[in-house]
Amino acid sequence: MIKGCKICGISDPKTLTYIVDHPHPPQFVGFIVNWKASSRYVELDRLKELLNINKKKSKYVAVIVKNDESTLEKIKDLPFDYYQMYDCSPEEIFKIKEKYNKKIIAALTIENKEDIKKYKEYENISEIILFDSKGYEKSMSFDHNLLDEVEDHIEKMIAGNIKIEDVTDFKNKNYILDVSGSLESSKGVKDINKIDKFLNTVHNINS
Repeated sequence: MIKGCKICGISDPKTLTYIVDHPHPPQFVGFIVNWKASSRYVELDRLKELLNINKKKSKYVAVIVKNDESTLEKIKDLPFDYYQMYDCSPEEIFKIKEKYNKKIIAALTIENKEDIKKYKEYENISEIILFDSKGYEKSMSFDHNLLDEVEDHIEKMIAGNIKIEDVTDFKNKNYILDVSGSLESSKGVKDINKIDKFLNTVHNINS
């Protein structure tokens, strides 16, 4: 079965409301909170507006690039369940986890087997480890078979240009699928119909 799913890069109330009200909502919803180069970046005031929407069965995830203390302080009182940290050392993540008392998704960018092995440095300080491509928003992917190197007890989330038609490839992998660009009609603009198809596909595989 597929362990779960995350829809990332949400930036408007209508889409968020649709997602959390869906009959088969994702376990996680992600918001880009400090990477201003992203087409999915959400300004603080807008972020507060979005997070006022009842998350219901989903968990809200702040996606943070680097150890950005200014952003961490600005969002510390917002109702995030997880911080998803990119480009942070294990030491930095440990301090963030201790200071802000949040669950952690440690994001590793993967190109080869050596990159995969880095998960061991993060397994004791993270609830989930995300294996993503090197491309960030460039719709790149990596060889997902590399995850066969990861021990079974690790809670694994996987990203990197995963399309709706790829979902069935993961039906026996027990991963959490993290998708964003494949659910858009244009850069940064989510498509309700694609979201519906994705969530129903995941549900049907697990039924």
